[in-house]
Amino acid sequence: MLKQRVITAAVGVPVVLLAIWFGDPWFSLLIAAATSAGILEFYHMANFDRGEPLIYFGLLWALAIVFSPLILHYESVDILPVVMTAAIVISLVWLLFRSPREEKAFHKWAWTIAGVLYVGWLLSYWLNLRGLEDGRNWVYLAMLTTFASDTGAYFIGRARGRHKLSPAISPGKTWEGTIGGLISAILGAILVMTILNFISPFAVKYWQVILLGCFISLFAQLGDLVESLLKRNMGVKESGKLLPGHGGILDRFDSLMFVGPVVYYYVLFIIL
Repeated sequence: MLKQRVITAAVGVPVVLLAIWFGDPWFSLLIAAATSAGILEFYHMANFDRGEPLIYFGLLWALAIVFSPLILHYESVDILPVVMTAAIVISLVWLLFRSPREEKAFHKWAWTIAGVLYVGWLLSYWLNLRGLEDGRNWVYLAMLTTFASDTGAYFIGRARGRHKLSPAISPGKTWEGTIGGLISAILGAILVMTILNFISPFAVKYWQVILLGCFISLFAQLGDLVESLLKRNMGVKESGKLLPGHGGILDRFDSLMFVGPVVYYYVLFIIL
């Protein structure tokens, strides 16, 4: 298990780092690929039939949200409200004529919306973050600090974990692991910022990075718990099997779901 995790990380992390470095279209394609795989996993956990049209509608809707920052950036048009409104109206009208007698038609529509917002909307913030001034550095700082938090929580929790954090949601998580993740995130954020300042300096103070490390660890672990709650409610152990040793895309990217929006607004309201 651990060997598979290491091999997957050794292959995947360089791909992510290069996509961030070179920016668009590579980073957008990476987020789009993660969104596509993640939303398909989400609908699979929600027990959608393979041929369910709402799966493909939700996928296209999520991708439209993901790519909307690019359209906003290049065309200066506020297209996101148009995408959201059109998708809601079209999907409801389709439901009205396509499944008027199906008992759980609206139930499926609600799960479609949930997948679009949880996966597509939250992951789209990584493109927003990349589009900011010094966006490349901020994405590196956010992602690598999240990975540091996850790694610290995992290993310290396994080695020292005694007190359960939330046994009803995720029996394997402990307070010791949570604290280990927090400390690892702070140290990781400082290290990443120091390295980035040698490559491409950006205006950020150490206290701001330390505070950001705390926020990243907190919301990364909350994102992990949310996905654990989702899997427990759906009665599955893993969201998928795409990443050996890690499970599915949602199992690996769950920590990043909340981190993208948090770091984006942190930079907007505290740094800029």
